[in-house]
This record gives sequence, structure tokens and C-alpha cells, in this order.
Amino acid sequence: MGAAGLLGLAIGYVFRWLYVLSKKGSIELELRRLTLEGKEEAKKFLIAAEEDARKLLLSAEADLKEEKDKISRAEDRLIKKEEALEGKQKELEGEIEAVKAKVADIKEIREKAEMLVKERADELARVSGLSKDDALKQLVSEMEREHEGDLMARMQKLEQGGQEKLERKAKEILTTAIHRYGNSVASDVMATAITLPSEELKGKIIGKEGRNIKAFERATGVEVIVDDTPGSIVLSSFDPVRRVVARVALENLIVDGRIQPAKIEEAVEKAKADITKVMKEKAEAAAYECGVIGLDPRLMTILGRLHFRTSFGQNVLQHSTEMAHIAGMIAEELGANVQVAKTGALLHDIGKAVDHEVQGTHVEIGRRILEKFGVDKAIIQAMQSHHEEYPYETVESIIVQVADAISGGRPGARRESVEQYIKKLTELEAIANSFEGVEKTYAISAGREVRVFVTPDKITDLQARELARNIANRIEQEMKYPGEIKVNVIRESRTIEFAR
Repeated sequence: MGAAGLLGLAIGYVFRWLYVLSKKGSIELELRRLTLEGKEEAKKFLIAAEEDARKLLLSAEADLKEEKDKISRAEDRLIKKEEALEGKQKELEGEIEAVKAKVADIKEIREKAEMLVKERADELARVSGLSKDDALKQLVSEMEREHEGDLMARMQKLEQGGQEKLERKAKEILTTAIHRYGNSVASDVMATAITLPSEELKGKIIGKEGRNIKAFERATGVEVIVDDTPGSIVLSSFDPVRRVVARVALENLIVDGRIQPAKIEEAVEKAKADITKVMKEKAEAAAYECGVIGLDPRLMTILGRLHFRTSFGQNVLQHSTEMAHIAGMIAEELGANVQVAKTGALLHDIGKAVDHEVQGTHVEIGRRILEKFGVDKAIIQAMQSHHEEYPYETVESIIVQVADAISGGRPGARRESVEQYIKKLTELEAIANSFEGVEKTYAISAGREVRVFVTPDKITDLQARELARNIANRIEQEMKYPGEIKVNVIRESRTIEFAR
């Protein structure tokens, strides 16, 4: 068993050794194969890299050639420009030389003329024994002594006659302007009557427990007066814009037949849009009538608001149009700039369109508006002096002031009591609007009541009571008025949802 085991081990060893030798041979063959494949791959990679390098080189050479061509063309253009500049420089040098020659000739001629004048003066002085100035002084002195009385009388006559002629001419110009523009006088009113198709509509307008009439008054700021007068109601407000908006809205509601709070608000908004359109049309018509062109459309919108504004009972847009015609006539007579005078007169009161919204006098507000919209400085100078707040800088500024006096001073043109009344109501609304949380304010009942609508999110019920007291105290301290003024603070909240 020992010999057989050794023999088996020996045979196993031999077979193991033969297996290892065969395995080693296969590994070496595999290594040789991998080495050959690696060399083939490296050779292919090297060939591809050389091809890419060749392409890049060709592309770079093409780009370089193109850049060289561009540089060459640029150099050609520069050379041509230099040649053209050199030609122009030579021409300029030639012209400069010619000018210098002419200047020298002129200088020589001037020196000769001065020399001749001097020689002549010397000759005169030699003949008369006096210098030129002395001879002139002596002649004037002798004439004054001999004819002093005649000269004084003549001067006084010329001065008096000239003054009379100037006054007569001024009267003729003003009379002609007033005569050529004969315009009617329209008085302003504080109420508008609305004719109703039937008496039953009064009940619809009032609504259940006065709901409709309260909603209408709140939306428009106009007091609705429903009395025993058959077939009509009255809209009362000091503000003509509110009055006309209320009239248009109510007429539309009457035609529609559906009078309720939601429909009232819709009609009022539509009426406001319609009136804004009317304002623009009125401004364009006024500018066309006066021959004023080129105004900014936004400026025209502001100008149109004057159609519903009055000053001492006189319609401001009509007054401005009238002034433009008069100023144009006077400027034409005096030889001034007619267009500047007309435009300055038409725009002289434009500040009144927003003077209740912006602080300052209407002249100062108007100046800022015109400057904002790039109006010519000459027009601003013409309009700014019509109340003598600014000095008269141009003839046109005096013409505008005179035209304003003519338009406002003619019989029946203005009524001061109306203007004071409107000023009082405007002050009432301004005091209430100055408090925080106030949404809008309307003065009604000829100034005996102020209705103040507040924002419910900002003012509570308790604060509303306190606000009413504070407004009343301010009115007592800052205004003078007969009787008493009722301050009515209204706080209303709404919740709207939609079922879909």
C-alpha cells in the first residue's frame, strides 16, 4: 500500500505538472493575443488622432486666411479714407487761405475808410476852428436858447397828443374785440329737474323703505328731492359734474325700468364713463373753435372737466373759449403772437379742473400741469399772470389778463354769491375727506348736511361715532355758517358670494 500510494502521488504530481504547463501556454497565448489587439487599437487611435489634427490644421489655416483677407480689406478702406481726408484737408487749407486774403483786404479797406474820416474831420476842424463834437454841441446849444419856448410847447403838445392817441387806440381795440365777440351769458343753477313718464316711477325710485333712493344718493352724491310736483323729481347738488352724472344715470334707469341698488351702481358707473367722454369732446370742440392745435390728449381730458366747472356762476370752459377769441383779436391788433395769446387764454384756468384735489392756487396748479405736459414756455408765461401772481414777462401775458377782465367784467357774466356758496360746500367736503378711513363725502341740502361714507374695514361702529364728533368739531372751528350742519357718518358692509 505504501508503494502504490507513492506511485499514485507521483502520477498525480506528473499530471498536475502537465496541466500547469498546458495552462501556462494558454495564458501566454492569450497575453500575446491581447498585446496584438492593443497595438492594433493604438494604431487605429493614432491614425484617427492624426486625421483630426490634419482637419483642425486645415480649418485654422482657412480661418487665418479669412482674417488676413479682412485685415487687408480694412487696410484698403483706411488708405482710401486717408486719401480722401488729405484731399479735403487741402481744400480746407485753400479755403482758409482765401478767407485770410479777404480778411486782409477788408482790414485794408477799413483802415483807408477810417483814415479818410479822420482827414475829413481834421479838415472841418481846421476850417471852423472847432472839433466836430464841439461844433455839434455849440449848434444844439444855440438852437435851444433861441427856440426854448417853442420846443417846450411842441414837446408838451406831442406828449399830450400821443397819450390821447394811445388811449383812443386802446379803447378802439377793446371795443372792437368786445363787439366782434358777442357771447350770451349763461347762469348756473344748483338743481336739475327730471321729467317722469308716469307718477308710479316715484315709488320705484324711492324703493322699499327708501332703499333705492339711498343707494342712488350714495352712489352719486346728489340729493334727490321727491315732492308733490306731478311728473317730476329734482336732483340737487353744488357740483355740476355730480349733477349731470346723476341725471344721465337716472334717465337710463327710467328707460331700463329696473331700479334696484345693484342696477343703480351699474348705471352710475356707465354715466361716469359717458360724461368723461363728453368732457373730452367738449375740450376738443373748444380747441377747434379757438384754432388751438397740438395739445396733448391727456391735457385735453383735463381741460374738458372745465365744462362742468363754474366760477362766480360763469361756465369756466365757455369763459376760457371766450377769452381765447378776445385775446386773439387784441393780439392781432397789437402785432403780438396770436397763437400764444389764444392758447394761454384757453388754458389759463386749467388748474381749476383739479384744484379741489391738489393743494395750491389754480394758477400754480395750472403752471405745474402745463410744465408736466411739455407746453411751450411762452404759453405758460402768457397764462400765469392773469391774476398778477407772476410779473408780466411778455405782451401776450398782458393780453390774457385784459381778456380775462373783459370776459369776467361784462354785465351779468358772474355772480359772486354762487361762487361763495360753492366754496363753502367744497370746504365742507374737504374737511370730512381729510380724516383717515373716509371713502367719500357729499355735502347736500344746501350745505346743511354732510354725508360721510367710511370704509368698514378701517372704521368700526364705535369709531364712526367718534369720527362724526371730530368732523363736527373741525367744522365748528374752521368755518362760519348760519344755523347748524348735520354730520351723517354711514358705515355699510357687504358680503357677496356667487353660486355656480
